[in-house]
Amino acid sequence: MAKRFPENFLWGGAVAANQIEGAYLEDGKKLNVTDVLVGIMNQPDLKWNGSKWEPALVPNKKYLSHEAIDFYHRYHEDLEYMHQMGFKAFRTSISWGRIFPNGDEAEPNEAGLKFYDDLFDEMIRLGMEPVITLSHYEMPLHLLTEYGGWLNKKMIDFWMNYVTVVFNRYKGKVKYYMTFNEVNNIFRMPFAAGGVLDINPKNTERVNADLTMQQLYQATHYLFVAHAKTVKLGHEIDPEMKVGCMLSLSHIATYPYTCDPDDILGVVDHRRKHYLFLDVMCKGQYPGYVKRIWRENDVHVEMSEDELNTIANFTSDYIAFSYYRSTVYHKDAAIRVDTGGSAGLNNPYLKETSPEPWCWPVDPKGLRFVCNDLNDRYGLPLFIVENGIGLDEAVDENGKIQDDFRKRYIHDHLVQVQESIEDGCEIMGYLYWGPIDIVSAGTGEMRKRYGFVYVDRNNDGEGSLDRYKKDSFDYFAKVIASNGEDLTYTE
Repeated sequence: MAKRFPENFLWGGAVAANQIEGAYLEDGKKLNVTDVLVGIMNQPDLKWNGSKWEPALVPNKKYLSHEAIDFYHRYHEDLEYMHQMGFKAFRTSISWGRIFPNGDEAEPNEAGLKFYDDLFDEMIRLGMEPVITLSHYEMPLHLLTEYGGWLNKKMIDFWMNYVTVVFNRYKGKVKYYMTFNEVNNIFRMPFAAGGVLDINPKNTERVNADLTMQQLYQATHYLFVAHAKTVKLGHEIDPEMKVGCMLSLSHIATYPYTCDPDDILGVVDHRRKHYLFLDVMCKGQYPGYVKRIWRENDVHVEMSEDELNTIANFTSDYIAFSYYRSTVYHKDAAIRVDTGGSAGLNNPYLKETSPEPWCWPVDPKGLRFVCNDLNDRYGLPLFIVENGIGLDEAVDENGKIQDDFRKRYIHDHLVQVQESIEDGCEIMGYLYWGPIDIVSAGTGEMRKRYGFVYVDRNNDGEGSLDRYKKDSFDYFAKVIASNGEDLTYTE
C-alpha cells in the first residue's frame, strides 16, 4: 500500500520578516534587534554611552538585512512564484517594530498594520494559508536598551498589547500563529533569540558578557507566561485560531557516540535543555530536572501561583519546529550550537554532508526520530516549519541554477516524513525553509542560498535583485501537485 500524505497537508515555505522584507526604517518602523546585527551569532553593534546601551551602526558595514531582498515592495511578485509552485501555506513573521516601533507605545502604527493586511490578503487570494510567527528575532530594539527586554516583567504587558492588536486586526485572515521563534536558543543567543539585554552591566565592552543563569531562567519564565497568555487570548478572540510554540529541535536528534553510560546520560542532559521548553509550553509544568538545576546553581525564579496556573491551563495547540541536522555527543568532546542545531562529533554512519563551506551532516532519518520522539512525549500535532539546505550557488553560462543536491535533500527528508505519518505522527504540514533566497540569519550573508528562486544579490550588497527559478522549483511544484505521491527526481 502506497504511503500517503493527508489530504489537507499544508505544503509550502517559510521565511522571516527580518531576513526578507528590507525597508528597515520605512513607514514608521524603527530599529529591531537584528537591524544592529550581521548574523545573530555575532555581537550587536551597540555602544555604552556611560549610562545605557545605544545603537552604533558602523558606516560602510554591510547590513544586508536592511534591504534584504526587498520583499516589502516586491511581495506580489514573490508570492506569485510561491503560487506557481502550488503552495498551500506560507510562513512569515510580523515585524513587531512595524506595529509598535518602540514596543511600548499605547497605540499601533497604522502603516505597519496595513502592510500586513495587504500581505495576508494577497496570500489568501493566491490560495495560501498565512502561517504567522509573532516574534522571529524582531523585537523592537528600544525594549532591550530601555527595559532589558525579557529580563523585565513589564515585557509581558508590552507583548500582550502587541498581540491583542494583531489578533483583533487579522481575525478571520490568520488561523495559524506561533509565538516566539526558536526561543530555546535563548541560552546561546540571548540578545536575538531571547530578546535579552543586561542594562546594568559590569562589562561595557561586550554585550551580555555578565548574564547569569538566574537572569536567563527568569527571562525564560516571563516568556513562558507570555506564551500561555497568548494561547488564552487567541482562543478568546477566535475559537478557530491555533497557537503553537516554535522551537529549534534538531538538538533532539543527538546520538551518543558510545554505549558508555556517561555518553548516554550526557545525551539525556543535552536534550533536556530543549525539552524544558516543550514540557512547560506543551505539558504546562516545570519538570523535576530543571528544579535540580536551580537548586544546584542557586537559581531562584520569581513566579506566582497565578502565573503557574496560566502556564498549566493554556498550553500549545501544536508543536512547530525546525530540523536541519543531527549530531553526535561524546562526554569528552565539545558540542556547540548554531542556527542549524547542535554540532559535536562527526557521524560515520551518515553518507554525506552539504557542500563546503557549511558541511552540515545530512540525516533525513533524524527528522523521523524527532517526529516520533515528539509524538510519543507530547501527543500534539506537529508542524515542520523549517527544513532546508543552504548552498553556494550561481547562475551558469546557460542562465540556469542546477541544484540537484537540494532536490535529493528534499526527497530524502520527505520520505522520512511519510514514514513518520505511517508511524502514527499527526503532521500538519511541511514548510521548506527559504523558498526564495534570503539573508542568512546565522551569517548575515546572501551567499548561503536556500531558495527555489534565486535572487541576484551578493554579499557585497550588489546585484539587480532580479529573480530566477532554479531547477528545484519545478521539482517541488510536482511534489505538491501530487500531494507527495510523486517524490521522484532526476539529476
